[in-house]
Amino acid sequence: MSLRAQDRFVWDATATLESLGAADVVLWLWEPELDRLRFTGAVRALALSPLAPECSSAAIMALSLPQDRALIEEVLKVQPPGEEVVARVRMRGGEVGVWRGAWLEDGVRAAGVVVPEVKFAASELDGLTGLLDRRSFVARARERLQAPGAHTLVVADLDRLRRLNEALGHERADLVLAALGSRLSAAFPPGALLARVGEDEFAVLAPVSVERPDEIIRNALEQPLRVAGFDIFPTLSIGAVAVEGGADAPVASELLRRAELAVESAKGGGRGGAASYGRALESDGLSRLALESDLRGAISRGEIVPFYQPVVRLSTGAIAGFEALARWRHPRRGVIAPDEFLPLLAEMGLLVELGAHMMAAAAFQLSDWRRAHRAAGEISVSVNLSVGEIDRPNLVMDVGRLIRDAELPKGAFKLEVTESDIMRDPDSAAVVLNQLRDAGAALALDDFGTGFSSLSYLSRLPFDTLKIDRYFVRTMGSNEGSAKIVRSVVNLGRDLDLEVVAEGVENAEVARRLQDIGCDYGQGFGYAPALSAQEAEVYLNESYVDGTAPLKARG
Repeated sequence: MSLRAQDRFVWDATATLESLGAADVVLWLWEPELDRLRFTGAVRALALSPLAPECSSAAIMALSLPQDRALIEEVLKVQPPGEEVVARVRMRGGEVGVWRGAWLEDGVRAAGVVVPEVKFAASELDGLTGLLDRRSFVARARERLQAPGAHTLVVADLDRLRRLNEALGHERADLVLAALGSRLSAAFPPGALLARVGEDEFAVLAPVSVERPDEIIRNALEQPLRVAGFDIFPTLSIGAVAVEGGADAPVASELLRRAELAVESAKGGGRGGAASYGRALESDGLSRLALESDLRGAISRGEIVPFYQPVVRLSTGAIAGFEALARWRHPRRGVIAPDEFLPLLAEMGLLVELGAHMMAAAAFQLSDWRRAHRAAGEISVSVNLSVGEIDRPNLVMDVGRLIRDAELPKGAFKLEVTESDIMRDPDSAAVVLNQLRDAGAALALDDFGTGFSSLSYLSRLPFDTLKIDRYFVRTMGSNEGSAKIVRSVVNLGRDLDLEVVAEGVENAEVARRLQDIGCDYGQGFGYAPALSAQEAEVYLNESYVDGTAPLKARG
């Protein structure tokens, strides 16, 4: 039914004023060229009535409390178009008002609202964790940095959130984030600002009185938790930046950007890393663009090749095989580690191409070693399936053809699969894994213990090997939780008749601990880093002569 023109709702000034008054909201418009600040709405509730309907910048400075005048100056300072205005200011005789708005028209005007903080506070909080949201965190941090004093801003990024979402679904992954938010709140005193500043990022601005806030975050959040029947073992990449408050302090948004740059640097060292901000990080963005350009065509040019890290039988020290790991032999920069280029390959949609290349190169390299050395017939080579590759059409056919063409015996060529790939669709994964095994491939579950698996699925999937994540192996001497996880995985492997490989063996002491609890195999820098094919062959020959692979006494 159409409305007659006279029945249509007409917005008028009276309705506007009544609505603003009922909600205790004030509209403001700042015109710096005219030195004029206009107010419309519930000016009495916010103690702005002496200034309404318009005033000068000097008048509002005079009415504000002395400790908030720097914040008013920030609100009135001319900014580029689109720049946000966020501040919490108290007028004489009034409550705290939250000022929000934006600059318009090439910096000629700014406009926004003022709302009592008590009514607006709920919108400042992240609905999932109850912590401050990013915008509110920046606003609060801006206020805090106005005063002199040393602070540390720490940003912690939850590693592998995308894998967590894929394995558990978003609703269960949200339960993990909510639990981490609660832990963070309980870990810090009231003087620290706590926020969720991104989907998987938490931030803390701590005064100098809070010692080592980065360690507090790690100790609070890197504790196991159980969600919907799944054991989760969170790890964090942490970035930190120190700052002195006062007139020369950087703006809060810039400080947050610096901390997030440090997080990206920390990720370059693998999961569980940490880094502090330095000016050298500023060049990373430009380096990334250049790297992306060089990466196009690097696989077809033969620049990305497998390097081979030895896997050693702990009880005898004999080489049992190698894991093939991608390395980029850049024509100008030399060998580039996978953490620098694999994320770029993923963004460019080239991981499947890389996986096929790595499988072919590793299979035929193993075939060459077997022909050259009769004893090498006992070793295996494993290759990682990239994320989503288990769902690739023709994967089983390609693997079967590769094993036949390379004339490899059953089980000599091993594929490593991550838990998240399986947990997206366990029933479908079980079908593919059984077909791969029938085609002659052995199967390893990589990074086991990192947190998303359900043992009910593990017992009916055709794995030969469990691989313990290097983080737990590396920290088992100093962290009892890590030691318990390693022991549990070794016992689980024994109960399920699976071989267990511990990654991250740094020295003979770690190898001895693993052997004492019954772990079958180890790999890590204690034996050797990933080696080129030529270096791996020399290492293989030397181990046959000596009878064992060399092992560092201490890391």
